Amino acid sequence: MLHPPHQSLPVTAIPAIPTQRVPTRDSEVPWHTEAVCRRDEAGLFFAPSKEPTAARLSREQAAKRVCARCPVMVECREHALLQPEPYGVWGGLTAAERRVVLARRRRRDVELQKSALSVTRIAAAG
Repeated sequence: MLHPPHQSLPVTAIPAIPTQRVPTRDSEVPWHTEAVCRRDEAGLFFAPSKEPTAARLSREQAAKRVCARCPVMVECREHALLQPEPYGVWGGLTAAERRVVLARRRRRDVELQKSALSVTRIAAAG
């Protein structure tokens, strides 16, 4: 049931707030809590509007240097590829570099599917 914005929701319609789960093992700690970039300025990883090319390249290189020393760089990169994140430097890759990686993965997946289909056809014919 929808309520107009000026009406408050009945108490029964408000979901219970889940209690925060405390990780019990190191593997359950979210990767982003260990990210080195959490201590750096976000502007280093995301372009301001109308940024000149030379400034963008310099900023991206500086962001990549931060990523290079990050213990969760691989997790960050995979997050950005799976989302896919359209902006910024994530896991040491720019948005353009991530598009290339994704295109390669798609081509590889198509080739693997073709190969699997060929094997299935050969097995069925045999």
